[in-house]
Amino acid sequence: MELLYHYLWKHKMMGRELRMSDGTLVNVLSVGRYNTDAGPDFSNARIMVGGREWIGNVEIHVKASDWYAHGHDRDKAYDSVVLHVVAVNDTEVRRIDGSVIPQVEVLLPRNFYITYSRLTADMKGTRCQNMLHSIPPLVCTDWLESLGMERMQAKASRLMDYYTQLNSDWEQAVFTLLARGLGFGLNSLPFEMLAKNLPLKYLYHHADDLLQTEALLFGQAGLLDPGIYPYEDYYQALCREYMFLQRKYGLRPQRREVWKYARTRPQNFPHRRIALLAAAVHKREGFSSGLVEAGGDIDRLMELFDWRLDGYWGTHCGFGPEGGERVVPRTLSDASKELLIINVAAPFYYAYAAMSGDLELGERGINMLTRLRPERNSIISSWQVGGLKVPDALRSQALLHLRSEYCDRNRCLECRFGHYLLRHRADGHLFDYNRISDNVFMDADTAVRLDRITSK
Repeated sequence: MELLYHYLWKHKMMGRELRMSDGTLVNVLSVGRYNTDAGPDFSNARIMVGGREWIGNVEIHVKASDWYAHGHDRDKAYDSVVLHVVAVNDTEVRRIDGSVIPQVEVLLPRNFYITYSRLTADMKGTRCQNMLHSIPPLVCTDWLESLGMERMQAKASRLMDYYTQLNSDWEQAVFTLLARGLGFGLNSLPFEMLAKNLPLKYLYHHADDLLQTEALLFGQAGLLDPGIYPYEDYYQALCREYMFLQRKYGLRPQRREVWKYARTRPQNFPHRRIALLAAAVHKREGFSSGLVEAGGDIDRLMELFDWRLDGYWGTHCGFGPEGGERVVPRTLSDASKELLIINVAAPFYYAYAAMSGDLELGERGINMLTRLRPERNSIISSWQVGGLKVPDALRSQALLHLRSEYCDRNRCLECRFGHYLLRHRADGHLFDYNRISDNVFMDADTAVRLDRITSK
């Protein structure tokens, strides 16, 4: 609940006039600067108490007695506090020298409390789904545009981190991002680990030989063991090649257990994705140079990601008989290629533009998303049920970012949707003390219950 009160004080939502328990008027001239480090919550605030101006710090607690529970009465850093804001006034508070600190009890309107409780409820999914209709379209558009850029920057930052970690090698960095993209969420991290632990230069040394390329990738993925499938000629050939190359390059494979198969169709098993990555290397088109040459042209990018599986992987979904001889897709679907454009090409253009100064290329990366179809998944559907329109991939990316970075992290107070709902669903008067009644404002017990909600 303290975080909620920080939010309310920071955004001046408690009003400009507050009263102490003895009726003394407290005028808030400036809320001060929010402090995220040790010490009082807000610094350099300005208040008028009984007609006298004070400049100092503001401390906020659920219960006034928390002042003593937290040891502030023994900490000189809190001697500069000129106002103590609480939800429950259960005691007066004093400085080290025994002087009393002005204190105000601020109660929340019940409809505000209900809205916040719904937003912060211990539940998964889109908590404000049933309230989205009350948010003006302009607020939605502005926030989602910001989120789309926020997600693009986050993905570009990941690529630039790869670039730094991998000795300023664009090819290795883009290869790592591509591998992560082929994980399509469920196996993104194992694919990233695979690419980081296998220098691309080793793969390029053997790129002309598809079997050796596959052996390096499957072996480093931890999916080769000579004791398995002893009568599978292709599998045993991969094992022999990898054993030789492992000794040659001093390679250390990752654990087989990192790969996930739950809720995955056989045609999307990691084996086939690894085979596609091998086909991409075998194609011998530079990863970063290929993206630059495509120049943000969607058709050329679709062609760039058009890898074909032949031979063993043309008919198998995994090693051994479980793959069967049934016909399976030999290339990525158009939807999968579009996901690679969203998750690999667009962030590359944005990051490369920042590094090279080619701002036009970065703009192309953003514009591509407005020309691609939105992703289809349960998260996007939940927002659509709430009434939000999803016309393109930029909007769907924004909504995915909203869900993962705000909803799932309980950051409703940092979300513009949450801010609007809290500010406009309390009858327009959050703390009008002329309207105080037991029926309108929450009591002390409710405040403590709210503290339990916010402390999760």
